[in-house]
Amino acid sequence: MIIGAGPAGSATALRLAQRGVEDVTIVDLHPFPRHKTCGSGLSPRAIHTLEQLGVWPSVEPISYPISGLRLVTPGGHETYLSAGDKAQAAICLRHDLDYEMHKHALERGVTFVPGFAASEAIVRNNRWVGVRARDGAEIRADWIVVANGAHSRFSTCDGPKHTIHTIMGWWEHVGYQAHTLEMIWDPLTLPYYGWLFPETSTRVNIGITYEDGTERKNPRDLFAAFLHKHYAARLCGATQIGKWKGHPIVYTYRTGPLSSPGRVIVGEAGRMTHPATGEGISQAMRSGMFAADAIAEITSGAASERQALGRYDRRCANSFMPSFWAGGLFRSVLRTPLLDCLVRAKNMPVVKAATARMLAHM
Repeated sequence: MIIGAGPAGSATALRLAQRGVEDVTIVDLHPFPRHKTCGSGLSPRAIHTLEQLGVWPSVEPISYPISGLRLVTPGGHETYLSAGDKAQAAICLRHDLDYEMHKHALERGVTFVPGFAASEAIVRNNRWVGVRARDGAEIRADWIVVANGAHSRFSTCDGPKHTIHTIMGWWEHVGYQAHTLEMIWDPLTLPYYGWLFPETSTRVNIGITYEDGTERKNPRDLFAAFLHKHYAARLCGATQIGKWKGHPIVYTYRTGPLSSPGRVIVGEAGRMTHPATGEGISQAMRSGMFAADAIAEITSGAASERQALGRYDRRCANSFMPSFWAGGLFRSVLRTPLLDCLVRAKNMPVVKAATARMLAHM
């Protein structure tokens, strides 16, 4: 049983099917297709994971390819980094990405139960054996995969938790360089940033992510100030689509523990979100694949539960923690003149290539 039908849950289900595990059920509060507030960026790692899951051929045609980056430093210096004609990343609306992954899971025999408001674990002899919904419905399972996001009540994570906030909007007919996303590190949002992500040839998503440990910042005022400073001219004549929307992001610098008897935690429920960029889709899908591999090893008898779950914890730590620590270092760098110095040296090919590689692998 998988709680949550987003990228983490669907990746788990698809990988279980690839490994020959049958009788998999995903539950979620919402039916499909559904909207999800998100920047919708797919990093190179996310695209590679979708290829491994066999979903990228369906996602690529409905994505907007990204081959360039406009970067603005805290000091106001800017540069363009380009990968040429070859796309390195993509923008795919979560409405579309989640639905494609969901359809692939159903095609592989996975059962979906919408309208299931998971409320309470069913535990026997200290082992999870099922989940009860708010309306009293129950589903029993040999394994429960928790994939229902940052504020899951079923997570095993009890260490230090950090929260950052986002707010974003959508516009039609905003001028931008084709196939280029924009990342702006501004004193208004440091150590985080604002962005422009093109979703189609005419529609863009503009947003900011910021810290607010005291909960004193007004997100709408902060976003309005950012828009006025960086996009006022380009938004003249543009058409806003819908309302501004936001959501919190939870992250940590150290993963684990991510399991208990009968339960495995994946994605943002395990706080596996990048502390510098806020990216979570890649880690969600990859941790789902790692969890599925562990469950497949246990059910096939290839490894004991202790061995497989220990390996799962190590795979998540080894895969994500180095980039999380690098993200923490990058946050510190942003409070120094170093990034401005790198951008001012943009005509130096070696420095430009190194900066591009660093940002591509954050």
